[in-house]
Amino acid sequence: MARRISGRGHSDPRSADTRRGNKDQYRPSRDEILRFIAENPDRSGKRDIAKAFALKNEDRIWLKDLLRDLQDEGLLTKQRKRLARAGALPHVAVLDIFGRDADGVLLAHPSDYDGNGSPPVVAIRIPRGGNGGQVPGIGDRVLAKTFATDDPSGPAYTGRVMKIFEKRNEAVLGVFRALSDGTFRIEPVERGQPELVVDKEFANGARSGDLVEVEPARAARYGLPRAKVLAVLGSLTSEKAVSMIAIHAHDIPHIFPAEVLAETEALKPVTVDAKAPRLRDTAGIAREDFRDVPLVTIDPADAKDHDDAVFAEPDTDENNRGGVIVTVAIADVAAYVRYGTALDREALKRGNSVYFPDRVVPMLPERISNDLCSLREGEERPALAVRMTFSTEGRKLRHSFHRVMMKSVAKLAYPQAQAAIDGITDEKTAPILETVLKPLWDAYAVLKRGREARQPLELDLPERKIVLKADGTVDKVIVPERLDAHKLIEEFMIQANVAAAETLEARKQALVYRIHDAPSLAKQESLREFLQTIGLSLARGAQMRPSQFNSILERVRGQDNEALVNEVVLRSQSQAEYSPANLGHFGLHLRRYAHFTSPIRRYADLIVHRGLIAALGLGPDGLTRDEEARLEDVGALISAAERRAMAAERDTVDRLIAAHLAERVDERFDARISGVTKAGLFVQLPQYGADGFIPVSTLQDDYYIYDETARSLFGERTGKGYQLADRVEVKLVEVAPMAGAMRFEMLSEPKPLPGSTRSFHKTRGRTQRARASQSRHGRPGGRRR
Repeated sequence: MARRISGRGHSDPRSADTRRGNKDQYRPSRDEILRFIAENPDRSGKRDIAKAFALKNEDRIWLKDLLRDLQDEGLLTKQRKRLARAGALPHVAVLDIFGRDADGVLLAHPSDYDGNGSPPVVAIRIPRGGNGGQVPGIGDRVLAKTFATDDPSGPAYTGRVMKIFEKRNEAVLGVFRALSDGTFRIEPVERGQPELVVDKEFANGARSGDLVEVEPARAARYGLPRAKVLAVLGSLTSEKAVSMIAIHAHDIPHIFPAEVLAETEALKPVTVDAKAPRLRDTAGIAREDFRDVPLVTIDPADAKDHDDAVFAEPDTDENNRGGVIVTVAIADVAAYVRYGTALDREALKRGNSVYFPDRVVPMLPERISNDLCSLREGEERPALAVRMTFSTEGRKLRHSFHRVMMKSVAKLAYPQAQAAIDGITDEKTAPILETVLKPLWDAYAVLKRGREARQPLELDLPERKIVLKADGTVDKVIVPERLDAHKLIEEFMIQANVAAAETLEARKQALVYRIHDAPSLAKQESLREFLQTIGLSLARGAQMRPSQFNSILERVRGQDNEALVNEVVLRSQSQAEYSPANLGHFGLHLRRYAHFTSPIRRYADLIVHRGLIAALGLGPDGLTRDEEARLEDVGALISAAERRAMAAERDTVDRLIAAHLAERVDERFDARISGVTKAGLFVQLPQYGADGFIPVSTLQDDYYIYDETARSLFGERTGKGYQLADRVEVKLVEVAPMAGAMRFEMLSEPKPLPGSTRSFHKTRGRTQRARASQSRHGRPGGRRR
């Protein structure tokens, strides 16, 4: 066995003979590999492990095979480029402190644990002097580095606090109810929230059924706790109230502190002296003059902020015939939002803007997002621009970044720009059709060739948009048409993002990448098993490519199971996130990728802007050393903020649709099965994009068995059942608008499932029982920890 060597808080697994260079190469056991990974989460990549055990040549191939086996058995998972014990916490995690042990040590649970069983306990270590003078306590949420322990009687992890998140506002939401006896109550809208009593003098004009924000008083010795109404947010039937529930439930900062607003109001517009021989702005920063470049913004018709503008022209270089030059200019937010200011701290806390059907919770105050930084038509604005040259095949030949002063010649909506190209111009598009719009579309045709050669993942999953009435309730749900205008802007932005990552990497400048890892081996195998049930195959290989998924999607295009396969392929993908460690972007099939094009609404883009300014010497407001040292923490924070925003937006849509359908109980709907579990079926109403549930106990005439591989429930007696993506007819039987929940009853008869589904299920069951038996009788490596 390898013995532990003290040093820098890590264990050295190599034996003395190995460190002296013994010719008999030392190969660690499986348990030693697993222990090393648990004890060294920050150096658990394949190269780190090989180096730690002094493995070379053919022993590195042996190690690669062993690690793959451990992943296939579910003992290890891949987290970015590092390996971790299955079910293990990430090295950086958000924790909720819930209590203390007998020695007074703070104990915490991971806030979003999704493993099996009870969440692990983390013992919190407090650095000397706390965290900038702050010391966490019970009830706090913290960002911490976690370290596995080998003490079976104590917590599974220790944690070192990196940041203490601000406590939630004491105000809570509730529904104001007037009771028949003349008293008033606050009905809770979140689980675990107590019912509250409101005295008449503290009702603040609220009426029964209003959603209100209240401040709870200290709990009385007897009876229900009391509260006073701070604000009436409106009727429960209005969208404003529904989105406010999501804002509070997900702890989304939505009110800018006075300090931030004061800083914002004190900002002066960045301008240049037009008479100076070389442009310098009011801060003394040198800028290039792009005011004569006919850049245009193309956005949704209702957009209020415009952070990107585009222009394209043919390349006149004889050596690049058929090539194009594309210019993308992005609002220079870094010129206004400086590191260390209250404005910057608030932007980082928010992480990104959050979009609801009728409101936006912005990352930056409106004076910045809708005025100072918005690339308004006909107004001079500071920007960071990239000029990219492409060959006629769509391959990028070169690019350069410039800090500029620009002026947009036109503000266009997607349908408006598309209509002009299709032959229907208006007073704004007619003058620029030949000089601006057609060259843009010509450039897009060139870039599209490069995209087709690159073969990114092409899933067909239409997005739905809720259209509201004047009173804020749902009018209808539509699927907006996907125009070439959308695709043009999307491809231009992708190429600008790639150029930013390439420049920063070439200059050895730290940055936050937008990463999207390949599907894990476990998800690949799950997808492979599913495809076998419908007669398709997915080749095995260490290096998956998006083109392999695209070929599968192409084979089912137009078939009955097209939606099913698209859904399953989507669920097999990893989640994109932000990190200073580059893994590439699997979905876009790009080696390096960073978000650069939306600094008004994403903090990640602001970091990239500051990185470019520092790396290229474009001004004093670039990325600082302090920021570089915190990039891992920043990546974790903004990734969590993105997930928080997505959950809040989804919850709001669910509540809106549930309220919209509350009066339609007992009606029939066409639906599609969107999820299959042991407990029952999730169904989606395509017309509304909303989900509901059918408990398995309500499925009649048979005993239904869950087949995880085939994503189905099938009858034990008949073999008939229901499968993911099946089209069915359902009846709405119950609605809970506040929870955004709907329960349905299945009306469609079960269908015969593919013959391979049931037989495969039985075969797999026999295999699993055989494996379990082998494990109990001591099969090598069979014990799971």
